Amino acid sequence: MRRPTPAPAPHRSSDAPPPRLYRPEEIADALGCSAWWVKDRARRRLIPHTRVGRAYRFTADHLAEIIRLYEERPTQPAQTAARATEPLSELRAQTDSAQPRRPVIAPATRLQARPPRRQQQYGAVA
Repeated sequence: MRRPTPAPAPHRSSDAPPPRLYRPEEIADALGCSAWWVKDRARRRLIPHTRVGRAYRFTADHLAEIIRLYEERPTQPAQTAARATEPLSELRAQTDSAQPRRPVIAPATRLQARPPRRQQQYGAVA
C-alpha cells in the first residue's frame, strides 16, 4: 500500500527566519532588573510580550519598546538646563541677592501604632 505524499508546506513570502524569542531572565539581564519584575509587568500587561503556552517570551522589538516605555526625558527647558551647569558660586550670589525664603513647615501629624499581629493571630497574651 502506498502512502500519500504530504502536502507541501505553505510558502512564506519572505524566507526570513522567525524572530528570536528571549526568556524573561535574558530580558532582565539586559535591563539590569530581576526576572520577577519582567514577569510581573508582563502578567499585568504593562510591557509588550508574547505568550507561548504559559511562558512569557520577548522579541528584540519588545525589548526596544520596553526601554522606550520606561525612558525618562528631562522636564526642564533647555535654557534652565544650561543654567544648571553654571558654577555654584554664581548661583549662590544670585540667590543671596533675592529675598530670603521662608522655610516650609509641614503640619504636625501624630502617628499611631498598630496593635501587634501575633497576639491577634495566635490569641497569645503578652
